[in-house]
Amino acid sequence: MDEWEEQETATSGTCALTSDTSTGGRGGRGRGRGGFKNSFFSDGDGQNNTAERSSFSRRGGRANEEDGDNKNVSRGRRGGRGGGEQGGRGGFGGGYRGKDEEVFAQGHGDTPAENADASDRPRVTYVPPPPSEDEESIFSHYESGVNFDKYDEILVDVSGTNPPPAIMTFDEAALCESLKRNVSKSGYVKPTPVQKHGIPIISAGRDLMACAQTGSGKTAAFLLPILQQLMADGAAASCFSEMQEPDAIIVAPTRELINQIYLEARKFAYGTCVRPVVVYGGVSTGHQIRDLLRGCNVLCGTPGRLLDMIGRGKVGLTKVRYLVLDEADRMLDMGFEPDMRRLVGSPGMPSKENRQTLMFSATFPEDIQRLAADFLKTDYLFLAVGIVGGACSDVEQTFVQVTKFAKREQLIDLLKSTGSERTMVFVETKRQADFIATILCQEKFPTTSIHGDREQWQREQALGDFRSGKCSVLVATSVGARGLDIPDVQFVVNFDLPNNIDEYVHRIGRTGRCGNTGRAVSFYDPGADSELARSLVTILSKAQQEVPSWLEESAFSGHSPSGFNPPRKHFASTDLRKGPQGGFFQDGSVTSQLAAQTAADDEEWE
Repeated sequence: MDEWEEQETATSGTCALTSDTSTGGRGGRGRGRGGFKNSFFSDGDGQNNTAERSSFSRRGGRANEEDGDNKNVSRGRRGGRGGGEQGGRGGFGGGYRGKDEEVFAQGHGDTPAENADASDRPRVTYVPPPPSEDEESIFSHYESGVNFDKYDEILVDVSGTNPPPAIMTFDEAALCESLKRNVSKSGYVKPTPVQKHGIPIISAGRDLMACAQTGSGKTAAFLLPILQQLMADGAAASCFSEMQEPDAIIVAPTRELINQIYLEARKFAYGTCVRPVVVYGGVSTGHQIRDLLRGCNVLCGTPGRLLDMIGRGKVGLTKVRYLVLDEADRMLDMGFEPDMRRLVGSPGMPSKENRQTLMFSATFPEDIQRLAADFLKTDYLFLAVGIVGGACSDVEQTFVQVTKFAKREQLIDLLKSTGSERTMVFVETKRQADFIATILCQEKFPTTSIHGDREQWQREQALGDFRSGKCSVLVATSVGARGLDIPDVQFVVNFDLPNNIDEYVHRIGRTGRCGNTGRAVSFYDPGADSELARSLVTILSKAQQEVPSWLEESAFSGHSPSGFNPPRKHFASTDLRKGPQGGFFQDGSVTSQLAAQTAADDEEWE
């Protein structure tokens, strides 16, 4: 038996009801008050559990909650006082799905010390159900909205030397017949701006940093040219091997997002010899290795599990031609940057001069652009689509001024007025997500929750219940803010505003996708959210939304908060290599740009 082979006694959704024997200080008492105990299996399968990712976000100031298959991510960041099983979360740590759900207790500690002895924890044995093989399910999609044609009016800026011309139709992309057929079955009629420019750039072999609004088709923009090139070059049919050497590696910060990208890759590669595989935490390692060894041309993964597979010798990097970072601003943030450097520095990984590196996100702050230069060729192209580093104008944004302790009643009144509309409610902490979900269930709103402390099978069940309409309300932390493409989300509520404007843009981007319209309501607490006020005014103005007078007053009543980026005329994210007047600096580098760019921004703002 191989060293990775696991003695699996269950294949799906394994859980066990336990008695409350922990002595966890305030954490334990919190569970008692909550009225239910939780005990989920935890990861003990050799994942990359590095403490460095528990560091605070460079831009946000709060610890990252995105996965990376990491279990030491400052859980319960406002708690931390309880010992025992759930110390620091004060109960509700395992998540709450709603009525008729059995809820169990978390069986692993919250601190690195408690998590140090993995041998005391059961192995992860969860095996997700296989994706549907039914062609109708594979190609299911929701229709584009009434505003889809507005994409043609969006401003696009491509900066860098000798960019290839854009395409106007998918026929101009020179896709093979299999890809053309799959694109048509997926309901794609004409390319969006990021696809019009991104596809020819990638096909031309150029490195790319692309900034485009949420829901604008970024995933297809990188998958289609990669798959086309692999098939044109005669990618080998899948075959069993103890070490797989993929041609393309795609990395994303959350399990849900990377699985979504995998399903898109699987859809576009349907009926071809290209085989995508996905690896992420919370799932049996042995199961994923067995799937991987059957053959892999395109490997999708979260950072921790991907590095684990490389470390086990199951993935070789010598043949990597494409490295894709989706939600690249988060992938290069302080939480994941060390892992990304480990990945590109792994034995066998081609240097940046000998591979094609592609980065996509809805936001590219200046500090992230400077970091990105370490991963890209010097002649990379920067694609900025419209003002979409800001919020989508198809989302109606509303702000309600409310104090912290009045938010709960405000939320209940709001949901009563929306009826059964599919709604995502964003909160700041995992504990808060479970608490709010519990309250809403008590108020007879079918509610589920998703956050980093829920076991993988629960997260998948929660998303499944939300997608199917069984639960019309999903309470989420930052895990749900990035990239998730859920059809017919009509309403987003920011119960807690995030502490940086980029996260706000990603959150409200869960609605108003693919030309559809949506609504977002944010609760603004003057005592906690004042530092975000100016950035919110900028976002609202760019999206041609009404700015409340009280928000404007709050934004300009004092000094500009530190870290505030003044607005630019057309693009929220612009190429740092550009000079103040729009021309390129002589050396074309990024690191020499900051002082001049900042001076230009200050002058424009004044």
